[in-house]
Order: sequence, then structure tokens, then C-alpha cells
Amino acid sequence: MSEKTTEQAATTKPFSFKLLKTEGMARRGEITTPHGKVRTPAFMPVGTQATVKAMYPQQVRDLGADVVLGNTYHLMLRPTAERIAKLGGLHKFMGWDHTILTDSGGFQVMSLSGLRKMTEEGVTFSSHHDGSKHFMSPERSVEIQGLLGSDIQMQLDECIALPAERSEVERAMQLSLRWAERSRNQFESMGGPQKGQGLYGIVQGGDVPDLRIESAQRLGELPMEGYSVGGLAVGEPQAVMLKMLEITTPAMPNDKPRYLMGVGTPEDILESVARGIDQFDCVMPTRAGRHGLAYTRFGKVNLKNARHSEDPRPLDEESQCEAASKYSRAYLHHLVRVNEGLGAMLLTWNNLAYYQYLMQGIRDAIDEGRFEEFRQQTKEDWARGDLEPYVWS
Repeated sequence: MSEKTTEQAATTKPFSFKLLKTEGMARRGEITTPHGKVRTPAFMPVGTQATVKAMYPQQVRDLGADVVLGNTYHLMLRPTAERIAKLGGLHKFMGWDHTILTDSGGFQVMSLSGLRKMTEEGVTFSSHHDGSKHFMSPERSVEIQGLLGSDIQMQLDECIALPAERSEVERAMQLSLRWAERSRNQFESMGGPQKGQGLYGIVQGGDVPDLRIESAQRLGELPMEGYSVGGLAVGEPQAVMLKMLEITTPAMPNDKPRYLMGVGTPEDILESVARGIDQFDCVMPTRAGRHGLAYTRFGKVNLKNARHSEDPRPLDEESQCEAASKYSRAYLHHLVRVNEGLGAMLLTWNNLAYYQYLMQGIRDAIDEGRFEEFRQQTKEDWARGDLEPYVWS
């Protein structure tokens, strides 16, 4: 090892999590990675293919995001993890100097790929792009994430759709536990802890309470830097998801971050924070923006609706985001109706701004011991909505 490399290794801060404040089960904390601090609870914008769709990286940062998510499955296919590594890693490749979390690719292998064959060793699958054959194992998933250089990496797991038979849920849960141990061994052999990176285990167990608890407890015996809850928001009602969180989070280590994967709506996030979750990711705000739907303090606003065609009001005149405060609903409606790219850009900007506004409000409320008050007031604002059409005077 060169003198410079030795010095870099010695000065790399280890991955850490600090719990700063609690109110009930709600938690306020701070994650430290080699690329900075992540304030929790945190919403992580999804940058599937090394970009948060319709947004500049600096815009995402300016909205308050400390971390974005990249996707192992998509990046391993195009442009390949090896190419990104040659170009200096994912941070440099996408122009994001802050924390990056990569998922394992497992969900996409199960949901997007063509013919696939699963064994104890891993999954052989066909690319949804061109049908080419690939193999993903716990070791290969961690290897790819290491090549990408992400700060937070995920174990490979098997995520099944709900509802499902108990026997199938238990089989997938047990397999995911065995894969967690293999993922951990690979992560340590690649020097992840020495680089200040973190590996998260994934709790499975579907909608079966005792399987969720068993998965959380056994995962907690592995020296992971964080733990996530997977296999929810995959078709089950919200009430089922929240019930699973209520029984799962108490069984998870208290001194490590907790990440609910693929969730969700603003209401999902608010209710999940109340049940002990620290991190979230979801394509919803960006996807909704590309399809004419805005998230605001007053609930959802569908800009495709003709009632907005002559409405001069902005989405939210008090918002610090120009997409919400500067442009009229009539203009946004027009952009959506004629399929102009600017419409998708402005509504994505608005949506991510609102999500980060919500997260900052949650963090402040926990800090100040008024989270429950904030939770109820926010739900009342959504319920009251902003449904009255504009009336010309």
C-alpha cells in the first residue's frame, strides 16, 4: 500500500449512526459516511440510472437531500459497474459529492427480468433490455456495489409479492438470511468497513408477524451497519404495512439506522416515522411529476384536470421552491396537456421540494418534542385539501 493510500485509509471516518432524540417511537438521528452526514428521518430521491429523472444534481442537493439512491441492476447492465469504476466511481460519474445508497438489484431481478432461475447460489436471469444472460449472487451484488463505490450498500434478498402462502414467505425469508451472511462476508473481504462504507441487512417475512420478528432478531446478530425492512408496499394494504412495522421495529437494533425500502406516499412516510423508521426511498414523487401530479401542503393536485386551465394561482405561494410559487396552475396544466418536458421538470422539482419540506418538518418536530402535534396537523391539512376551484372576481 502506498503512503498516500495508507494515509487515506487512516483518515477515512468509519460509518456511524447517532441517535439524537426520540418521541415515542419516532427517532431523530444522524448517519455519517465518507461523503458527509445524513440527517434522519431522511427521504432519498431515487436516481435509478445514475440520475434523478428531470433534475440537476445541484437542484436535488439544494432542496435538502443528503443522499440519493442508485440501482445495482440497471447500472450493472448499462453502462456496467466495471466501466463506472474505471471512470472514477458513481459519485464522480453522476456529479454527486454526497452520500449514495445502492440497492442490491434483487427486486429488479425478480420484477423486471425475463426468464430467471433461482437457486441457493443465486439468480440467473435475462436482461429486460436485450435478453442477455446474467448471474446475480450475494457476492456479485456486493462486488458490483463496491465497484460503484456507494456509501451504503444492501444485501441481496428475495422479495416476494403479497399475499403469499406462509410456506413461501418463510422459504424466502430463510434464504434472505443465508444470503445476508454471505453478503456480509463479501463486504468485509472487500474492505467495506475500512472504507467507511455500510452494509444493510434486509428484514423479510411478508405479512406474517412471527417470521418478521425472527428475521429481525437473526439479522441483528450479524454486524451490519444498518437494517432495512423489505417486502412491504408490494401490494398489501397500508394498514398491513403499518402493523408489520409496529411488530418489526422493536425487534431491530436500536442503535442502528432503520430503512423502509420503496416507501412511499407522504402519509406512508409520516406514519412510518411514528413507528420507528429513519430512511425512505420511492420513485413516487418523480414519477408523479412526470405524469402531471403535484404533491403539496394541501394534498395532491392533478394538473391534468381541466379545472386548472384558467387558474392563475401557483401551487403554493408560500413555498421556497420556485416551481411551486412562481408558475401558475394554468401554465402547469398547459405544459402537462401539450406534453412539454418543462412540465415534468417543474412538477418533479415541486414534488421533491415538498418531500424534503416534509422531512425537515418531521426532524424539527422531533427535535422540539412536538412530533405528534405535527403529525396530526399535517394529516388535517391534507384532509382539508385545496379542492376549491378558482373563481374569477
